[in-house]
Amino acid sequence: MALLHSPSQNHLLSVLPPEEFARLGPHLELIPMQLGQTLYEPGDKLQHVYFPTTAIVSLLYILESGSSAEIAGVGNEGVLGISLFMGGDTTSSSAVVQTAGFGYRLPGVVLKGEFNRGGLVQRLLLRYTQALLTAMCQTAACNRHHSIEQQLCRWLLQIVDRLPQRELVMTQELIASALGVRREGVTEAAGKLQRAGLIHYRRGHISVSDRSGLEGRACECYGVLHREVSRLMCDRQYRRPSAAQRALADA
Repeated sequence: MALLHSPSQNHLLSVLPPEEFARLGPHLELIPMQLGQTLYEPGDKLQHVYFPTTAIVSLLYILESGSSAEIAGVGNEGVLGISLFMGGDTTSSSAVVQTAGFGYRLPGVVLKGEFNRGGLVQRLLLRYTQALLTAMCQTAACNRHHSIEQQLCRWLLQIVDRLPQRELVMTQELIASALGVRREGVTEAAGKLQRAGLIHYRRGHISVSDRSGLEGRACECYGVLHREVSRLMCDRQYRRPSAAQRALADA
């Protein structure tokens, strides 16, 4: 398993210099993340943060009626549980695995201690939090003003950006829950995209056949989010370290 999984598969962990990583590495625990698994629910007292590597997790806001909508997604670019280092220990959202895979779990007290040291870890986590808030704001505007087809295109592009392949295992029920729309709306939108040759859908599986075509049908939100998150997370001081540094971190 050690040959197949590495903390360096997560962007935030991969850019840490060896001395910073050495304080976190011994506490990282590789865990499987199953499709539909709930990592935490609203009001839960958070004990851990999660660094996805091959999994993608949806942050959902759930209403009293049981309806839900995704406010952000977190994959190998980020971390789940920002409340722990932002001054709180609970959250108002749910975290549900939307694409199965793996990630690393870290005790919250360890990350809080490293965050309070200041330095690169603190700056990196604050920069990521800004990127996440940007994504939440843009997603809220998208859900309010754009069609289900445009939202689905934006959402699919954001998913495949985080995966090494262009096929995802995903039910229409989970997509509808993420977008905060009825399943019938997702079925209709997915059918249009499939007839246009942009995606191929079979029960529980969606593959992107024409990425550029999908981008052409997506609203401007995808481009805005992609550019802004790249700008925030690709500053020179946050670029990936050398291969030698990553080898030390993985040792």
